[in-house]
Amino acid sequence: MKNRLKVLRSERDWTQEKLSNELEVSRQTINAIEKGKFDPSLPLAFKIARLFSLSIEEIFEYSEDN
Repeated sequence: MKNRLKVLRSERDWTQEKLSNELEVSRQTINAIEKGKFDPSLPLAFKIARLFSLSIEEIFEYSEDN
């Protein structure tokens, strides 16, 4: 699944560590999501969307090719 997490994080000058603390997950989880190696659970996707005041669809893009 493609996502804009790295861009959104960078726009706020947040490190992966800062974002991971906000979301209560590991930095490695943030890194894996940003690289497309891990798709977040639905509850985590909602938490990310709320944190950035965006819809899930504005952050994550599903593709059949993934």
